[in-house]
Amino acid sequence: MKLKDFKVLTFDCYGTLIDWETGIFNGLRPLIEKAGLTANSRDEILEVYAKHEADQEILTPALAYSVLLGVVYRRLANTWNVGVTDEEANIFGASVHDWPEFPDSVEALRYLKQHFKLVILSNVDRVSFRASNARLGVEFDAIYSAQDIGSYKPSPRNFEYMLARLKQDHGLGKADILHTAQSLFHDHAPANGFGLASAWIDRRHADKGWGATMPPPGTPKYDFRFESMAALARAHQEELKN
Repeated sequence: MKLKDFKVLTFDCYGTLIDWETGIFNGLRPLIEKAGLTANSRDEILEVYAKHEADQEILTPALAYSVLLGVVYRRLANTWNVGVTDEEANIFGASVHDWPEFPDSVEALRYLKQHFKLVILSNVDRVSFRASNARLGVEFDAIYSAQDIGSYKPSPRNFEYMLARLKQDHGLGKADILHTAQSLFHDHAPANGFGLASAWIDRRHADKGWGATMPPPGTPKYDFRFESMAALARAHQEELKN
């Protein structure tokens, strides 16, 4: 199996292309300080966050992500016995606009756009993604958001929706798709269930634990592993030389 065998790369965005852990942690700083948790490590904070976000996505699958983030903020405040205002929760809910791209994402996407269709399958709302899309500087061939689908990954509904739309709108089947993502929990485990090939962008290769994602069920399989999007692009370039 080679990267050049595929026609479309379907991306998780947050954690893969956008540095959501930095964005989340920065957005939570006022709450962390108010709760007196500044001595806690970043990963400790993110792991608590991951549990609340995953739980809330199951409880309210139709809630727009920006609104859901505000709910998660209030849940964290309650967990840490801190009072917060609606304004504070709403500011965090709107913080996706400030989440930075990874330094290699833009250049890698520009290169890959020359060789593949690029598609987003993300746990996000449409308005929040606009700012991220502007940061990434590439025109995606399709964008499938949790808001469009009415559920959040790892729900199989999200992958069913993506596969149906790619077949209907672009004539692409499973064999054409390489699902490209950081999260084993949100992406690789459900991709396994649909028999999709996948590339793990292991952004946390230098870190312990799972950070802002929950541990995956079992041991998801993947067909490629890269530590960055730049590494994926370089691997494709090497394939084309042979």
